[in-house]
Amino acid sequence: MAKLPRMLMITTPQATHTAEAPALRRPEAPSRTGPALVAAVLFVLHCAFALRNHARFRTTGYDLGIFGQAVRSWAEGRLPASEIRTATAPAGFGGEALPLLGDHFHPVLALLGPVYRLVPHVEVLLVAQAALVAVAVYVTGRTAQAHLPGRPFAGPLVGVACGLAWGTQTLIGFDFHEVAFALPPLALACRAYLDGRLRVAVWWAAALLLVKEDLGATAAVFGLLVAHRARGLGDRRGRRAGWLLAGGSVLAAALVLKVVIPGFAPDGRYLYAEQVGGAYGLLDGWPVKALTVLALLAVTGGLVVRSPLAWLLLPTLAWRFTSSVPSHWEPGLHYSAVLVPVAFAALVDAVRRGARPPVPGLRGAGRQGPGPLRAGAPLLVPLGVALLLLPLQPTAQLATPGFWRESPREAAARAAVELVPDGVRVAASNTLAPHLTDRAVVRLAAPGLLDRDPAVEWLVADRLDGFPAGAVDGALREAAADPGWRVVREEAGIVLLTRVR
Repeated sequence: MAKLPRMLMITTPQATHTAEAPALRRPEAPSRTGPALVAAVLFVLHCAFALRNHARFRTTGYDLGIFGQAVRSWAEGRLPASEIRTATAPAGFGGEALPLLGDHFHPVLALLGPVYRLVPHVEVLLVAQAALVAVAVYVTGRTAQAHLPGRPFAGPLVGVACGLAWGTQTLIGFDFHEVAFALPPLALACRAYLDGRLRVAVWWAAALLLVKEDLGATAAVFGLLVAHRARGLGDRRGRRAGWLLAGGSVLAAALVLKVVIPGFAPDGRYLYAEQVGGAYGLLDGWPVKALTVLALLAVTGGLVVRSPLAWLLLPTLAWRFTSSVPSHWEPGLHYSAVLVPVAFAALVDAVRRGARPPVPGLRGAGRQGPGPLRAGAPLLVPLGVALLLLPLQPTAQLATPGFWRESPREAAARAAVELVPDGVRVAASNTLAPHLTDRAVVRLAAPGLLDRDPAVEWLVADRLDGFPAGAVDGALREAAADPGWRVVREEAGIVLLTRVR
């Protein structure tokens, strides 16, 4: 009689599912090699581009230099601050370094502090950004493998398309930005959501609150999605977790925007609030905004709109399209990177639901038998779009010989930067600044800077550097009119001066 309950348990549907689960899962667990190899190759390519681009003086003080100073602050046990960021500080600010938590809320940068302490070079940020992208690519590829088992090579195809998508490429091509930290949590949250692991998805989405203040809206929308799905599944705990994420994200974002950032800001306010919600940002620029939307649709063959995950795209698009800064409307901006993991998770969700890409010739894909081409046809569209746009992307420069050759201007800039002693206060033009933040106190060259206290001891500038407008010319004019400055070196438009008294 002791064996009877076991027999009865085995014959119940739930027990049968449990007993057979190991045998069913085995064929649905494809090798990690494909997505891992894609992620590794893209990591190497992105590192090669970013490091070489920096070596060619194509990175800038805004933003690599600023983030380099932020991470250096964390490594030294200080809250993040930047001397470079004072160039566009609020009116009346007279401090030596601007508190960066009064500009944007990005405590996640503290994770790079220990790494920078071990390897105190700004290139660490570029490598970290490539690694974060690679993690997102790997997770997205694994998501495709798990949920599209009938599509051969789904993982590698989606991984390649994700890594080469225009949103990812704009991030790699633009210095370093904190939004890179949003990519792995978004990819992992979407993966857990599609797996039905809703509480795990909530935890990953909550991590977005530490990346940047605008991502609180994305986390809130994700919470609503989780709550809705949990309701359909009858998962009370998942539903509570979703509502907690939604409400908590709104409260956390309000606290950051109304209390934390103003508390650190020199003028006691959130600088960017005035950029969002005006009539100019809302009503103008719609041809450019439409291009951004079309580019987003193109990378998924239009299937992104056929998944509930598409709702996660709206918060980022909303603040960008209501901004009064025209550059926020364009597709070629690093903020588009946060859209990529969501878009490809939505693509996977749409394909597994049986959606077909609205492309002539592919409408009947998957209906006429299990051929590998038809089974993978919906995934070939985003891959084809990514490859078609690849010649226009930053990493395409890796294939051009000129990218690897040092020009006379680059050689002159390198020689000038190397002559600046360690530990001094230096004013540098925008393209030269990030090459000095590791070993000097760096400000951006600008009129009026040379007479500030504490005194700047060195000035290194590229005469062709146009940011901020007129700043380099103004600083050089002031130095030329002051007999206390002496020219140390001038070649190919790169000028190095030192204070002699």
